[in-house]
Amino acid sequence: MTDSAVSSKIRIDKWLWHARFFKTRSLAAKVVSGGHCRVNGQHIAKPAYGVGQGDVLTFSQGRDVRVIKVIAPGERRGPAPEAQALYEDLSPPKPRDETDVSPIVRDEGNARPTKRDRRKLDLDRRRTLE
Repeated sequence: MTDSAVSSKIRIDKWLWHARFFKTRSLAAKVVSGGHCRVNGQHIAKPAYGVGQGDVLTFSQGRDVRVIKVIAPGERRGPAPEAQALYEDLSPPKPRDETDVSPIVRDEGNARPTKRDRRKLDLDRRRTLE
């Protein structure tokens, strides 16, 4: 292999960290080694797997499944605009449903729910289970 072919590849855990998909490199490595990541449709189990320009990554992030095309290997973990230039998002995040919003709206501020609020929540949960 030539030096340019070697330098155009970067470890997948390092790239996911550079592109700011995970807060730490060890979290990125944990997702990859847990078998929750694919590169070009193939399961990858080793964080040292090399990715380069044009590779398509599929991995879970929270509740969402992300499909990302690698545009460039990162040289460093820079600011967010620099990180967003490293990839193309093939599946943009879906808008949140109204069901994700808390049913109790508090006007007094961001206080904890009161005993009355908790009772309402418990009652709503019991009704949905029946």
